[in-house]
Amino acid sequence: MTIESPAWLAAYPAGVPADFEFPQVPLTRLLDDAAGAFPSGVAISYAGRIITYRQLVADVDRFAGSLRQLGVQAGDRVAIVLPNCPQFVVGLFAAARIGAVAVPCNPLATAAELREQLAMVEPSALLCLDRSVANVREASPELAEEHVVVASLLDYYPPSARLALRSPMPKSRRRRARLTASVPAGMPTFRALVRSGRPTRQVQLDAARDIAVLQFTGGTTGLPKAAMLTHANLVANAYQTRLWLPDATAGRETTLGVLPLFHVFGLTMCVLITVLLGGRLVLLPRFDLDLVFEAIDAEHPTLFPGVPPIYQAIVDAPDVRRHDLSSIRICISGAMKLPVGTQERFARITGARLVEGYGTTETSPATHCNPVAGQGKPGTVGVPLPGTQARIVDPTDPTRAVEVGADGELAVRGPQVFRGYWPPGVEPAVDADGWFLTGDLARMDADGYFTIVDRKKDVIIAGGFNIYPAEVESVIARVDGVADCCVVGLPDRYRGETVKAYVVPRTGAQVTEQQIIDVCGQELSAYKVPKMVELRDDLPKSVVGKALRRVLVAEEQAKGASGD
Repeated sequence: MTIESPAWLAAYPAGVPADFEFPQVPLTRLLDDAAGAFPSGVAISYAGRIITYRQLVADVDRFAGSLRQLGVQAGDRVAIVLPNCPQFVVGLFAAARIGAVAVPCNPLATAAELREQLAMVEPSALLCLDRSVANVREASPELAEEHVVVASLLDYYPPSARLALRSPMPKSRRRRARLTASVPAGMPTFRALVRSGRPTRQVQLDAARDIAVLQFTGGTTGLPKAAMLTHANLVANAYQTRLWLPDATAGRETTLGVLPLFHVFGLTMCVLITVLLGGRLVLLPRFDLDLVFEAIDAEHPTLFPGVPPIYQAIVDAPDVRRHDLSSIRICISGAMKLPVGTQERFARITGARLVEGYGTTETSPATHCNPVAGQGKPGTVGVPLPGTQARIVDPTDPTRAVEVGADGELAVRGPQVFRGYWPPGVEPAVDADGWFLTGDLARMDADGYFTIVDRKKDVIIAGGFNIYPAEVESVIARVDGVADCCVVGLPDRYRGETVKAYVVPRTGAQVTEQQIIDVCGQELSAYKVPKMVELRDDLPKSVVGKALRRVLVAEEQAKGASGD
């Protein structure tokens, strides 16, 4: 592949190639290669249990055999409705082993949300926790009970921990009740299927065409869609990110897996890259500061992918300096803008390199990242990864590239770009030349560094002027006492739209609506200043911490309908 714009190549760290011959192989090849090179190496560390690569492959192969016994065929969908746990990893690779399609779903989703997603993909089998069976059955009553595989959080607990939970003591009973639930008759359990399954070999598949994962997207701006990510897409993105980490050592890295694995960022940055490196994945069921610090103290992670709220919570923790974070070398932040202040404080406290990257669900997900060595450019999302082309185009005419430094829509092309949306042919996604329009407004500087301006759909047009919510939010976020904020455009009969800011003050801070307006008036043009400010205790968030503008707008519409 020829890189269209070589400006960014000067920023590449030593040893990082401009391009690479990405292997066209099944997703399971990453796991098989790791098990071949490091059979006794730790693949997963979870709740005190150690799972080697040899054990992980054995469980994957037996569970794949059981899925086949349930009637799951190549091309069928297998829904995975699980939190971060070893069963998620086993289910992902087992589906790939038999050529089925894994469909990760949010285990905290409501039955209504799940119903829409499951109806869209029509799974042949579903893997969920015992505690969520009722929710799943409500969401998909047409799925036969024998095709709902029930896992328990205790499946991979060490024997001593499971034994302790059987104690009749009240404390043990309460903890057991929090962790488990009874399994309805007729539903197979994950543990039984892994024990009884006949190991199966990898089916033949076309890595460039066959779908490995259907990943839901669009949750922050509208109704979700499912992106078709092929085996080749996901394998390529794992290699692209691994190439960006030239100092990473196979068999020696430990990844702290706190990102939700059902989100493509967590799937690739935690599972796939760690497996490609033959490293250890430390799985945490959720983000909890105490759990994170315990894991850091015990496991000494070297790689820590995350989102800005995670890093901010760590640097704000009163007892952060009581923990030794020196093992952490590289942190890649994505999903939303990384505040430069957070980046600088995290580096000072930990000594780790925290860099901002960028990607979309449709690109498996990573397309850009700041260098992990050298200066980089804080405030930008860095440069395109090896094998990735990027350009800024006119939002009204995507065939025309804009000048360097001008704002436009970001378009990307590369081996990580998806096949399209499910079901196939529903809507065009990639043009004839392989370019994908991300829907993000951005600019590229003369050095090839890209800065995300805002979502194209989120631009507020007031009185004919374009207003980028992210620009206004960056000003509000710097106000002393502000913990979080979100800016939206609301209908206005005179200006078309008007700007409203939702602000969450820090606990105990004295922040007023007028203060926000005054600060914005000092730093922004008059038409960008919020005309309305609402102080709130919190903001509606996505699973990776993005503020959900559509929910805030819906709240305003509901107020209008009720006359409030």
